[in-house]
Amino acid sequence: MSNQIDQQGGGTSRLRLGQMNKLKVVRRADFGLYLGGGPEDILLPNRYVPNGIEIGDEIEVFVYLDSEERLVATTETPLAQVGDFAWLQVAWVNNYGAFLDWGLMKDLFVPFREQKMKMQKGKSYLVHLHIDEETYRIVASAKVERYLNTNYPPYHGGDEVSLLIWQKTDLGFKAIIDNQYAGLLYDDEIFRSLHSGDRVTGYVKQVRPDGKIDLSLQKKGQKAVVDFSETLLQHLQTNGGTTVLGDKSPAEEIYAVFGVSKKVFKKAVGDLYKRHLITIEPDGLHLTSQQATPRS
Repeated sequence: MSNQIDQQGGGTSRLRLGQMNKLKVVRRADFGLYLGGGPEDILLPNRYVPNGIEIGDEIEVFVYLDSEERLVATTETPLAQVGDFAWLQVAWVNNYGAFLDWGLMKDLFVPFREQKMKMQKGKSYLVHLHIDEETYRIVASAKVERYLNTNYPPYHGGDEVSLLIWQKTDLGFKAIIDNQYAGLLYDDEIFRSLHSGDRVTGYVKQVRPDGKIDLSLQKKGQKAVVDFSETLLQHLQTNGGTTVLGDKSPAEEIYAVFGVSKKVFKKAVGDLYKRHLITIEPDGLHLTSQQATPRS
């Protein structure tokens, strides 16, 4: 079977186990539809069959193995697919390992050998999903370092990236970038609450000569100030022309409202002030009279 199925999820002509596939309905049975595209027809149980689908139609399904290791399809979308890093909760454990809830009827297996520490029911862990070469099962591993891309990263300072928060360190938070690379958010760059498993948008500060990536949660430089100046102006226009936040406000309060650092906030305030769009008063910022818009 394995030589007719793409185990890595990168092929286009072969079935991709553990991923979404677009397959054609080839026949109907009492207990569901059978789909073509694999080494054998694949059952889509009745509970997942959409109304109005006919033989010959194509349907997008997730393909995995049932409890008897047979190929089966579902129209449900799992929380993660083969090749993904994901933050998943342990549903139950037994003498062979842990089983994670990944949004499907059959839970995802993590053998003991793939656990950094013994996983506990109800707790969540960062794992990588892959096909086990020996058993040909979809499994997960908490030893995520071995699955990270070790090539020199293709990023430049200022690039926007997708981050999965990994774990807290003495310096800040480790994060997985674009489901491939490891990077670091430093404590002095973080002005919001972060937790392992959070998915956030971030920005590359720099790629070091050794390939390590420094990250930020905010855009860098003048572009960030210009972008936020317009955001702050719109906020004032839609909130009665004022905000109680100002230069003296704590950085945490500024980030909680606007999602930017105090440095970016102050520069944007200065930009709007120089353009005569706002006044700075003891009780906060106010739009100039020609800019104020009544709150709807």
